Amino acid sequence: MIWKLLLTAAVIVGAYLLIRARLQGQRPPPTARARRDPLLPPGLMRAAAYGVLAVLVIGSGWYLYDQWETRHAVVTVQVVNAHTGAITPYQARRKDIGGRGFRTLDGREVRLADVERMVLNPEGQGL
Repeated sequence: MIWKLLLTAAVIVGAYLLIRARLQGQRPPPTARARRDPLLPPGLMRAAAYGVLAVLVIGSGWYLYDQWETRHAVVTVQVVNAHTGAITPYQARRKDIGGRGFRTLDGREVRLADVERMVLNPEGQGL
């Protein structure tokens, strides 16, 4: 995961440096340029940039927390035998459920047979 972030940062820095080098090559000499007033005062522009940055950081933090909380949620797993109709309930974390098996809260590995089906119920809902 950290490598994805580092690669993204490297691409952004490389693009910034490339665009900056191209723009410096196309600029006329400083004496020939006409000075224009900025559309927004520098203080307001800086505050807006910090505001956007704060929103991005808070949004990213919330997204990471939400994903972590969802993966660690406890769910009730019902294993239903298709031939007999027998239901066996287990409790497991959502991150430990995958494919045809799961790991229960007490550490047991459960693998489903071909005649068994898995039903997930969020914690707090009845069996």
